[in-house]
Amino acid sequence: MLSLRPTRRLCNFSPAAVATAAAAASESNAKTSPSKPLLAPALDRLKSERNPDKLFHLFNANATNPILVENRFAFDDTVSRLAGARRFDYIERLLDHQLHLPQGRREGFVVRIIKLYGKAGMTQHAVDTFYRMHLFGCCRTVKSFNATLLVLSSTKNYDNFVDFLGTAPQSFGIQLDIYSVNIAIKAFCDMGQLQKAYLFMLEVENQGVNPDVVTYTTLLSAFYRNKRWEIGTGLWNRMLLKGLMPSLATFNVRIQFLVCMRRAWDANATMGLMRRVGIAPDEATYNLVIKGFCRAGFIDMAKKVFDALLGEGHKPNSKIYQTMIHYLCKSGDFNLAYTMCRDSMQKNWFPNVDTICMLLKSLKGIGQINRARTILMLVKRRKPPFSSDHLTAMWSILNS
Repeated sequence: MLSLRPTRRLCNFSPAAVATAAAAASESNAKTSPSKPLLAPALDRLKSERNPDKLFHLFNANATNPILVENRFAFDDTVSRLAGARRFDYIERLLDHQLHLPQGRREGFVVRIIKLYGKAGMTQHAVDTFYRMHLFGCCRTVKSFNATLLVLSSTKNYDNFVDFLGTAPQSFGIQLDIYSVNIAIKAFCDMGQLQKAYLFMLEVENQGVNPDVVTYTTLLSAFYRNKRWEIGTGLWNRMLLKGLMPSLATFNVRIQFLVCMRRAWDANATMGLMRRVGIAPDEATYNLVIKGFCRAGFIDMAKKVFDALLGEGHKPNSKIYQTMIHYLCKSGDFNLAYTMCRDSMQKNWFPNVDTICMLLKSLKGIGQINRARTILMLVKRRKPPFSSDHLTAMWSILNS
């Protein structure tokens, strides 16, 4: 029979004796073990490291650190700097290592890896990651498909894009959603395949994926930009018939088309419609309408729209000032052009050189030399400064 005496003896030690012994052992260890310096947090060290080799090894040394794994900035910043150093081999090793760790089983994490490959310009690695997801124990859904489709869309390679769009969903039983559709349509438009974009919208609509306002806005912008007005207008009417409310971006696309067609009054009426349906015009809207009236020769209406912008509490931006100053000079309203130019320059918003030179010549022509000098003094304060050639050209106007 086993004796219980050793156990009993251990139990007879008093708490004070145990505490004394522990303190002595701690003191002994402190004397025999060298003290280790405390390391800075991994994220701080990653952020400050500039050497690509050290950066890679530091990241890999913390590959399982949950604080690092869940920090999107750390991944983005590290991959961006390695790409800048053209160490794509390090990027591949770093991201592939991450995929083989437990986090590689989460689709959201794999989506992040696919996008990081895309940002680094490593498109094939992004596509390969999608096709290898099952090897990491990760299920594919439309989310990872959309991420890969987005990466491919940025390459503008039509054949590769169409091949992936046509084969991947069927291979893995993925049902396209509206985000897939909008990525595809924008890609087709960017590649100049407008007819393909339109037909694709009709095709997926027949399959049960209804286009949304983003779909129509993308198509409207592309068709208007390519001067295919009739199709653009047809899309606008179709969108309204489908019961879709145009967004701010959609209205701005429509107004830009009307301005290009010299239909300034229609553009202004469309801005009024925006207000009636509860969508507030933004600075881009005002700039387009102002430009429309200016180009059509209705400078007084442009001034009224500018006053309405101020009356509604908006602050003019540099583009609005540029448009107004340019056309005020052309219309001969040099006093208001000077006031607006001075105000915008004081905010460090400067019209282009041609417009400034036009104003300087006009002020000199009507004998407003002091105002011209004020403009030149403000020009000298610009940050970043104008080039020496531009400065010389502007000063020569007063000295000629």
